[in-house]
Amino acid sequence: MTKQLSPETIAIVKSTAPALQQHGVAITTRMYERLFVDPEIKALFDQAAQESGEQPKRLAGAILAFAKNVDNLGALSQAVERMAARHVETGVKPEHYPAVAAALLPAIKDVLGDAVNEEVLNAWGEAYWMLADILIGVEQTKYRAAA
Repeated sequence: MTKQLSPETIAIVKSTAPALQQHGVAITTRMYERLFVDPEIKALFDQAAQESGEQPKRLAGAILAFAKNVDNLGALSQAVERMAARHVETGVKPEHYPAVAAALLPAIKDVLGDAVNEEVLNAWGEAYWMLADILIGVEQTKYRAAA
């Protein structure tokens, strides 16, 4: 069972939507720079989509949609299904999620600087892991169905 977010965490995540709207691609671009120091993880990604900027743009849109709908995850069910299907196609596993968190949260700070405090980063950490747990569950079902 996925842990629910507190009303405070939801409010903080939702409050970051305008910053994500403005700086989302810069954040995801920086996240991928941090993530791709690991060649095994880098190999999971379509590098043409990275170089064209399409993947950072797609992820920025997904993060923005999550921030706007963190209190209504049902609105994201189709997006979660598509993302999980793509993760299964490319071999993403539960053990990859900590590396993404370790790249995403500092990337938020790198791009937004002093506009982001520890409370915001902690809220996003909680929100990230809630979504990661959902994705991992959907992916495990898809891996089992494919086996």
